Amino acid sequence: MRIVMWYHSLVSDWNHGNAHFLRGIVTELQARGHEVVVLEPENGWSRSNLLTRVGRHALSGFHAAYPTLQSTLYDPAKADVGRHLEGADVVLVHEWNDAALVAAIGRERAAGGYHLLFHDTHHRSVTEPDGMAGYDLSEYDGVLAFGEVIRHRYLDEGWAAQVWTWHEAADVRVFRPLPDRPQEGDLVWIGNWGDGERTAELEEYLVTPAAALGLRTQVYGVRYPDDARARLAETHIDYRGWLPNYAVPETFARHAMTVHVPRRPYAIALPGIPTIRVFEALACGIPLVCAPWDDAEHLFTPGADYRVAENGAAMRSQLADLLNDREAAAAMSAHGRHTILQRHTCAHRVDELLAITASLDASLSEVPA
Repeated sequence: MRIVMWYHSLVSDWNHGNAHFLRGIVTELQARGHEVVVLEPENGWSRSNLLTRVGRHALSGFHAAYPTLQSTLYDPAKADVGRHLEGADVVLVHEWNDAALVAAIGRERAAGGYHLLFHDTHHRSVTEPDGMAGYDLSEYDGVLAFGEVIRHRYLDEGWAAQVWTWHEAADVRVFRPLPDRPQEGDLVWIGNWGDGERTAELEEYLVTPAAALGLRTQVYGVRYPDDARARLAETHIDYRGWLPNYAVPETFARHAMTVHVPRRPYAIALPGIPTIRVFEALACGIPLVCAPWDDAEHLFTPGADYRVAENGAAMRSQLADLLNDREAAAAMSAHGRHTILQRHTCAHRVDELLAITASLDASLSEVPA
């Protein structure tokens, strides 16, 4: 099949977590013999920030890590939608796209013969419903939602007639254990500080426990304000800036454990939706301790795949225990990786996607001539 994907960016993961999943899905589709075209705006926010703040060598690093992946750049003001969709069998449109483009692709599809799906991987359907209601999905076959709560939101609001839950997952070609690496530290956290959505949580579940235990701690990510950097320096936590996502497995391998601190909208309004960092950490076999989030969809087995700390004191206790009991840490890591391999790889998600498109084919064949 020819699969055309309109996304924010394939090549840039600067404050853009969806790129992680997109890369794994495209790689898996290619491995199965499908032709995949990924379109991204030439002036996209993530790509522009990557080039400005890191430099063009970041793009070279991406292409070296993913030699089969490339995107087609387009000017949003001059996009020839019809030309880009020629010969498509399946088209995926991500929710980071402008509403006008989403509607234009829908209008084009009215004269085309491909399946058209909208892909939502954000919390805006809950936190900014008026904005999401502005998307015209009338010509779309349905929506791929990255959690059940999002799926129900679309159905309850009448934004789409068909919605499938399509969770993110780990690209296990990239995210895997790397044994025998020299240890650089006790604890690593990889994430972006962002817009104040988890400032208090990071203090409670990362900064304070690490400082109290005297852990050798490294932090990677972008959009760290001056006061956050000052706080990390004050507590002797080593802030190292942006890390390309393909380098995360190597970084995990050089540390004893990591933590997951979800943003407030996910922890409160979106039960059942972990960020992709949970999938990636478990795939790499690094012991993981999570700040509270509700695994409402039973994706994992809390306590066996990872530990949960209900508050900062519990996080301190859990980290100390894992650092001191390496046998227990190794057993948990093995369990978590097994769960990923059994249920949550990009290959599993491609299976699900192809099953959805096959069901659409079947429904078309049932329509009377």
